[in-house]
Amino acid sequence: MGVPDGAAEVRAALSRMRRGAGLPVAFGGLLSGARQFRISDTTGTTTQALRDLAIRTGSGLGGKAAALTRPLSVTDYRSSHVITHEYDAAVAAEGLCSVLAVPVVVRGRVRGVLYGALRRPLALGDRPMTAAVDAARELEQALAVQDEARRLLSVAHRPTTADPAMWEEVREAHGELRALAHRVTDPLLRRDLLAACERLAAAGAGPGPAAGPRVELSPREVDVLACVASGATNAAAAERLGLRPETVKSYLRSGMRKLGAHTRMEAVVAARRVGVLP
Repeated sequence: MGVPDGAAEVRAALSRMRRGAGLPVAFGGLLSGARQFRISDTTGTTTQALRDLAIRTGSGLGGKAAALTRPLSVTDYRSSHVITHEYDAAVAAEGLCSVLAVPVVVRGRVRGVLYGALRRPLALGDRPMTAAVDAARELEQALAVQDEARRLLSVAHRPTTADPAMWEEVREAHGELRALAHRVTDPLLRRDLLAACERLAAAGAGPGPAAGPRVELSPREVDVLACVASGATNAAAAERLGLRPETVKSYLRSGMRKLGAHTRMEAVVAARRVGVLP
């Protein structure tokens, strides 16, 4: 069975939150249905009481945070009058008292909740809440990257046609996919992204073998050329790829040299001719 989408990212967010907030317990999970999410990961727990617990939107602390789309905390979970108590048995089994919950919201849609907790009834100050919110924001960004990657993969998997407008969309998707591949932490998704890039480049080369001698470009040289093909400046390519402008310039020069090109656009045309770009 494969790892669920976002599982590695949730685990990393909980680890960051626990360290940054100084909380002994952290747990959370992503949406598993129209109106519920499931506690998929825990750290610092001593029982299995919270594992796989399904939380309905609006119920308990996390469900209320999800419904209101804002962070919440309680000093004593089991005696709190501001939340419902469907999950008291699991909270009691783990011995939790002070609990905070932060919704994970991507493009206006709640995707899950992160929790942090103490086993004592102490008011949670700014430090733990700030750390929890920061961890949730990083998780939101990671999930947004995954969403965009899958959208672009859907473009990559469409049948190619001779329509020039479609080819422009394919070429744009290729450049964005290569840039995203370096930001995706999920190794399986990264592999799928790079495989889709190869498929698009091969489709651009046509049904026969690539024209001209074989050219061995490094992955970063291809990344830079893909950005150049979309019309990006060195500065824009650097921002997209997370590199310095000088580094982009260096990769571009080396790619041009390997392709025997004297200008940026000559390099793009040559890269398409040998099947490196679509």
